[in-house]
Amino acid sequence: MTVQIAIAIVERLMMIFSGWLMFLMIYQIVLSFVGFKRKTKDYQDHDPEARFLVLVPAHNEEKVIATMIDNLNRMDYPKELYDYVILADNCTDRTEEIARGLGAEVLVSRRESEDEPTGKPIVLQKALKALGNYHEKYDLVMFFDADNMIDLNMFREVNSQYIDSGRKADVIQCYLGCKNKQGMVAFADYVSYTITNRFMQYSKQRIGLNAAIGGTGFCVSAQYLFDRGGWTSLSLTEDFELQIETICEGRRLLWNNEVRIHDEKPTKLKACARQRLRWAQGRWFVSFKNTPRLFKAMFTGKISFWEFLSTFWGMYNMSPFAVLTLEGILMLFLELARAYIPTASYYVTLRFSSMFSFNFFSILVMFYSIYVLFYVADYLDNHRTPKLKEIWPVFVSIFINMGLGGFVNLIGLFKHRKQNVWVKTEHSINVDMDTVLASTAQTLETKAEPAAEDAAESLEG
Repeated sequence: MTVQIAIAIVERLMMIFSGWLMFLMIYQIVLSFVGFKRKTKDYQDHDPEARFLVLVPAHNEEKVIATMIDNLNRMDYPKELYDYVILADNCTDRTEEIARGLGAEVLVSRRESEDEPTGKPIVLQKALKALGNYHEKYDLVMFFDADNMIDLNMFREVNSQYIDSGRKADVIQCYLGCKNKQGMVAFADYVSYTITNRFMQYSKQRIGLNAAIGGTGFCVSAQYLFDRGGWTSLSLTEDFELQIETICEGRRLLWNNEVRIHDEKPTKLKACARQRLRWAQGRWFVSFKNTPRLFKAMFTGKISFWEFLSTFWGMYNMSPFAVLTLEGILMLFLELARAYIPTASYYVTLRFSSMFSFNFFSILVMFYSIYVLFYVADYLDNHRTPKLKEIWPVFVSIFINMGLGGFVNLIGLFKHRKQNVWVKTEHSINVDMDTVLASTAQTLETKAEPAAEDAAESLEG
């Protein structure tokens, strides 16, 4: 009798797990439908007014820092309306020397003791403290990584979106492009970011939901940042922490689909796994810490139910890997029960039947979520026609993303309390900035974007 009760409990747990996975998939599917709509610029152009402070954390970035400085010097925006500062974070190479030699303002950060934590959040915290009353001189504080390349009209477009919002946007995140996509590991990131930009970020912007902060290429209201006490998000995913806290305060996070950051992606599986493990640790930590706060924000009317649903999904959309692992353990229990207790066979057979239906649905969702969404997003945003030769690389990218996701999210779950060890992702790719920016300009100059029906017809052809 005790075993029968245990089997019943296991069955109920697996039903709950399956329901949770179904919710995650249905939310993604429904939200993605919005991304098929014709892209329209949702703000008016304005003359340059906003004053920008640009911060670029750089830890041993001598291979890429010169390109970043050259990029910032050439921005299509009045020079008197923006300043940039290179944050030399415990550098042991020539990053500081190169930056100063190119005329950049440099703030140097050094550890005062061996026990002092390091990393991007710490150097940002120190920099904003050192800059003092930056909110009196600037409207927006913008953040880039040292390996980035930026569309030259980025400040102009962000300025227009900020002014068009009545200067009420607290955060604006720009399109996260890829600096490189050669090799299966980097291409897997390209597939993932292409889908996310169009069918998550752009979709949420269209229906009035808050965007996610992507770690680079975003700006924060200088006044809001100052009122927060500077940079207070110190987890391994400081961007995600800032995002969740900002949403819980009922503030507005906008997405800009008009301009891009070109971010270097890891080319080695080990480097990619190390980076994603850091993200997983940080996301679990931030999610557990802020879940009660998110519920409170909804119940007190700071955010709508739909914003709550969207944010809650974003906080726990890495959970399927842990859930599937738990389901595997529970299935093992049911297998043993069926082998040693004949009366348990009914429960196990029922579960296998429901699992078959769920897994068939999952396969359809996976095909839609990867192939359909990637090819449509790549066509609509990057104006690349679907290529048959990429079917296999896209297929492999699924397993890279799923395999790494499953591994790092489980490890990150167990290590989520450890938030003081920052592992840097090495950057070394120097590509010609003029070539990349010219290519992007040509992409964004397309006058008319085909409707989603045209994209679907192109795929069928």
